[in-house]
Amino acid sequence: MSDLFGNLVHGFEVALSLQNLGLCFVGALLGTLVGALPGVGPIATIALLLPITFKLDPTGALIMLAGIYYGAQYGGSITAILMNLPGEISSVVTTLDGHAMARDGRAGEALTIAAVGSFVAGTLTTIMIAVAAPPLAKVAQAFHPADYFSLLFFGLVLATILAHGPMLKGIAMVLLGVFFSLVGSDVDIGAMRYTLGFPDLADGIGFVPLVMGLFGIAEIASNLEKNTGLSASLSGRISKLSVPWASWKRAIPAIFRGTGIGAVLGLLPGSGNILGAFASYLLEKRISKNPKEFGKGAIEGVAAPESANNAGAQAAFIPMLTLGIPPNAVLAMMVGALTIHGITPGPQVITTNPDLFWGLVASMWLGNLMLLVINLPLIGMWVKLLDLPYKFLFPAIVLFCCVGAYAVTNSAFDVYLTAFFGVFGYLLLKLGFEPAPLVLGFVLGSPMEENFRRALLLSRGDAMTFITHPISLTLLVATIALLIVTLMPKIARFRDDAVGDS
Repeated sequence: MSDLFGNLVHGFEVALSLQNLGLCFVGALLGTLVGALPGVGPIATIALLLPITFKLDPTGALIMLAGIYYGAQYGGSITAILMNLPGEISSVVTTLDGHAMARDGRAGEALTIAAVGSFVAGTLTTIMIAVAAPPLAKVAQAFHPADYFSLLFFGLVLATILAHGPMLKGIAMVLLGVFFSLVGSDVDIGAMRYTLGFPDLADGIGFVPLVMGLFGIAEIASNLEKNTGLSASLSGRISKLSVPWASWKRAIPAIFRGTGIGAVLGLLPGSGNILGAFASYLLEKRISKNPKEFGKGAIEGVAAPESANNAGAQAAFIPMLTLGIPPNAVLAMMVGALTIHGITPGPQVITTNPDLFWGLVASMWLGNLMLLVINLPLIGMWVKLLDLPYKFLFPAIVLFCCVGAYAVTNSAFDVYLTAFFGVFGYLLLKLGFEPAPLVLGFVLGSPMEENFRRALLLSRGDAMTFITHPISLTLLVATIALLIVTLMPKIARFRDDAVGDS
């Protein structure tokens, strides 16, 4: 316990430096903004800002990117409540009762509960990260390369199962991502692989052009096709932010239940924070004495899912930092950013980079406090920003994508790659393929190949090494069992209902 306290003190010393405090504030503010603007989101924003983070130290860069991520969870609730238009997928559930409260003149009450629920969830989940991550990392340090390969394989399969749409499409995206990660020089013998004769691909496909194309250019094309327009239907109609005691008595237990569900499901690869929001809402409706109120302005219908999605977003950092497995596309980008800085997330990160780990943990609490303080007074400003026409927004995003892609390597080829993946990503969206599993496959493909080869080298080519090691065998059995169970008709129908068919 004394070590934990000392580490947290060290973390606050790192996070409270003037630069890191400023980066935390910028991240939280940007996260709220992009979460509130439908069609932008944290994925595209982090993709745009990746080149800037390369000029920062790794700790400051991760603190800012993390602020954008969990800030967007709260920002998405603003439009969900005020306009019935969720800025983030995880805020879809909030629209059911949040917008009903807004129509009933209780928008301020709903926004306050959402902010306080997010702060409480963030605080408790930060404590969970501080307590659970170090022992988990110590366990992971005993992993053999075969164990690590099986763990990464299990993570990819789980991400595929929890991805939106048909499972076959998720599998196809993961395999395609792994294939893209193999482009370039062979890690052992240096031979060129799948470069199609382009010498610029000798070092592989750049992470920044890939994500900027898939999540920046492709999203813009999709939004323009839908003729996206933003208009604030409830501007000037926000009630007072005070919450009656009767509402607090109903909301507080829901906040704690939502936090628990979100923290557990947030550990899962894929859409853990989204599943947490849905699961917490269903639980509140099931245990409520007045289930008919849900959908008509039940305060629990805002408190529980908002707490769950924030807890899930932060809990996702545990497998990323301790095991090197990013549970979703946003954290996959953060892994990419750290890798470019020469830091590989995994069991060693807590001991080799204590400033980064404990500084990030401390900054999460500070970021959640900032979100609570800055967002309630700025509700009116966020609503005004919703009046910004998309036709003025997308040219700036395209420009940032191109400049960002070029700035990383000073190569025009990366700009062409961004355009290619933009077109490719747009085609994926048109065909109903979700690009997030592709990014996870791309990020995890290289460490999977590296550990696969290392395991075979240590065993002198004996593939039985993946079975003879108990941890590896357990993970492989769990992976096969998971696939079999998921393919069962009843479970398959439940999965489709939970994650959606489209």
